[in-house]
Amino acid sequence: MKKRQSNFTLLNEMTDLPAEEEKKTSISLAQLAKDMQLVNLTPEIPLEDIMIDNADINRPALQLTGFMEHFDASRMQVIGMVEHEYVNSLSGEERCLAFERLFQAHIPCLILSRGYQPAEDVAIMALRYRIPILSSSLPTTSFTARMARQLEIRLAPMVAIHGVLVDVFGEGVLILGDSGIGKSETALALIKRGHRLVADDTVEIRRYSEFELMGRAPEVTQYLMELRGIGVIDVKALFGVESVEDEKQISMAIRFEEWEHGKVFNRLNMKEDFVEYLGSKLICYTVPMSPGRNSAVIIETAAINNRQKRLGYDATKELERRVMEKLMRDKGL
Repeated sequence: MKKRQSNFTLLNEMTDLPAEEEKKTSISLAQLAKDMQLVNLTPEIPLEDIMIDNADINRPALQLTGFMEHFDASRMQVIGMVEHEYVNSLSGEERCLAFERLFQAHIPCLILSRGYQPAEDVAIMALRYRIPILSSSLPTTSFTARMARQLEIRLAPMVAIHGVLVDVFGEGVLILGDSGIGKSETALALIKRGHRLVADDTVEIRRYSEFELMGRAPEVTQYLMELRGIGVIDVKALFGVESVEDEKQISMAIRFEEWEHGKVFNRLNMKEDFVEYLGSKLICYTVPMSPGRNSAVIIETAAINNRQKRLGYDATKELERRVMEKLMRDKGL
């Protein structure tokens, strides 16, 4: 019998990707300008329709001299003090030729650091080619560092998965399992015990670095949770701002499975299991679910135990050490 999908799940599917399908991310130049407090020096060109999908930034020193080999025109172009001084040393005709080469490559935008202003002929040419020019008051090094971090976060590879993400004792715990197995109910119990909800039903996972997977909720379902028989609740409105978190680094995963008589589950966890997202692995524990099990307490304990392991203490290895010591004593060694 086919399981019925809730309106909550259907809403997520209409606004996001199917589970575990990687999405190519981009951000509008208008949003970047707002986040970085950039001034649009060409207001005749709307920034909302210009999408940035390349996280790299270029300072076009060589390109201004005419060397265009291996030039990546999809990068944002930043004019710093060195480039600005070079351009000012050129004649008007040479300056126009230098910038025309850039504009003809269809760059997404030109950003001037240190509050520099474009020459009038360059601004007119930018309008003709529909290339926006923006300005930042920051020094070039500070600006490029901040912009690089912003792009790294905004354009990080992303995958949307079915699951629940909670912050338990500072550990980002991703709860996996079939629909109806109790993921949301467990998250609610954790919230009541003072922990925080990050995402329910659908988790957007972004890889900021090789060892950093960050999770958050889709914008349309942020702070919301579906409870079967009750409907959708607003966790932030019911339990306060301390009960939710916008984004959290994922430290571990717990997969809920239905208890089956005779099925062997990993009891000592001598061999660790993992799940992989966007090329990064997360340690994953499989927890059998049956009526009466306190899953919230189990997850709290797993979160503390995971932190202990990261700090260098592994209870399983300690047990193995004690067993080996006893065997050696029994043999008189």
